[in-house]
Amino acid sequence: MPWEVRFNEGVCLPQIGWWLDARRSQFRSFVSHAHGDHIGAHREILATRTTASLMRLRISGKRRETILDYDQSWPAEFGCEMRLYSAGHIFGSAMLHATTEHGSLLYTGDFKLRPGLAAETCATPRADVLIMETTFGLPRYVLPPAEEIEGGILDFCRQALAEKITPVLFAYSLGKTQELLQVVGRAGLPVMLHAHGFKMTQRYAELGMKLPPYSLLNLKTYAGHVIIAPPMSGQTEPLTWIHPKRTAVATGWALDPGAIHRYGCDAAFPLSDHADFPDLLAFVDKVQPKLVYTLHGFAREFAATLRARGIEARPLFFTNQTELSL
Repeated sequence: MPWEVRFNEGVCLPQIGWWLDARRSQFRSFVSHAHGDHIGAHREILATRTTASLMRLRISGKRRETILDYDQSWPAEFGCEMRLYSAGHIFGSAMLHATTEHGSLLYTGDFKLRPGLAAETCATPRADVLIMETTFGLPRYVLPPAEEIEGGILDFCRQALAEKITPVLFAYSLGKTQELLQVVGRAGLPVMLHAHGFKMTQRYAELGMKLPPYSLLNLKTYAGHVIIAPPMSGQTEPLTWIHPKRTAVATGWALDPGAIHRYGCDAAFPLSDHADFPDLLAFVDKVQPKLVYTLHGFAREFAATLRARGIEARPLFFTNQTELSL
């Protein structure tokens, strides 16, 4: 009997009784990482120690936590052996590898193959069935080299500071903020973080990640600093009190024409924690699945691309996913 895969605000594997990244409260769910669109108030979760810790900052209440290290085997119910592998998306993010009499299955959650400055390196275990995110599943989504992206961000910040203007970088408080802190802080630029990102960054440090110096945004002393803040904070306090400022957004969607106007910023940099199109193809080649389910983003289009390459592929979800909006 093949693997049965269902989707309804999260992936469900009914043969073993587990949901994967369910958004509605479930009896049990694997949580690949702690971004808001991948977590819910579940009775039981399976996750890495880092993800469980970050999740506690976002969802209160008690839950049963099964914590696994990367590549640690866990004998679940129904004759299923589970392992977690690094997804490279954000700190502590994981892919779920499950093996039963139905064969092996790999669920990626959000992932990226490219090395990041604030996440572990992505693994590529083999599996018979692959359920993969396809946010950037069109050929036009090819990210520039990391050095080029980081260089553009640093040039933007240095030029603003030289002109006595405060550079403000908009990014998710979890994952992207810490990546930007590594880029800017390692270059020796002083950094202040919005309160939301500050809280998450403190937890990163508590969990063992080495980070450059940073401080909480202070309206009395912000001059001369690079500020990193969540996307929705641009029109709210305390950022409305910062003048003059020059703003930029860090998102893979910066590859789209007109991204600056779409996000209402002075600049947009294609810094992403998702795999681009070439890496999506490379990941499939490394996993060597017999069947692929595509999920999120351009799922239908990427499934068609795989079928054209002789790989059986089916989309699970058709709605295009965006990283953020301002």
